[in-house]
Amino acid sequence: MSTFAAPGLAALRLNELLAEAGQAELDSATAARFEAYFHLLVRWNSRMNLTALRDDEKIFSRHFVESIACARALPAEIGSLLDFGSGAGFPGLPIALCRPELRVTLAESQGKKAGFLREAVRTLGVEAEVHGGRAEALAGKFDCVTLRAVDRMQEAVRAAAGLVGRGGWLAILTTDAESAGMRAAAGPGFAWKSGAVLPGGESRILVLGRAQG
Repeated sequence: MSTFAAPGLAALRLNELLAEAGQAELDSATAARFEAYFHLLVRWNSRMNLTALRDDEKIFSRHFVESIACARALPAEIGSLLDFGSGAGFPGLPIALCRPELRVTLAESQGKKAGFLREAVRTLGVEAEVHGGRAEALAGKFDCVTLRAVDRMQEAVRAAAGLVGRGGWLAILTTDAESAGMRAAAGPGFAWKSGAVLPGGESRILVLGRAQG
């Protein structure tokens, strides 16, 4: 059983962790939706491998707090966002919850994980689209493409770069040590901002590159 099984405890703990990380707390309605997301994730994770993390605290700090910080650090002007290889929905679902004005697409090629994402979107009432296939097959371009903990990450970054529209942003959640390799994988068509430190330790940063030309 989850440590936060009692109603309201998960929302309370998430806001505590956000405050400890120097992040603003969520309003009560948004915190309640994150609580529902957390319980859905834990329930599905007991049946399939959505995330290797099984400790509730680590799920909050490693997945939720980091993704919320990412949502808040993304440029204000973007209108459409693709979460490339969304997995259990990080960071795409937290972005959709925190930034409801965005048109969010969650791309996940593994059928069971895509099924979880569809259930999460339905349960949480999120205005997001789930693409159950390879992100590279999507038509059109996006104002922002996010990547986090995707298999063969550098190959994924290279593919994701081609889905960023002119003047759009490539947003990579990575480590300081790996950031140079990620920038190189994206190719020469991006102007990069300094990496923004993400909460949770392990030298995690958000690397933002703007498509040129």
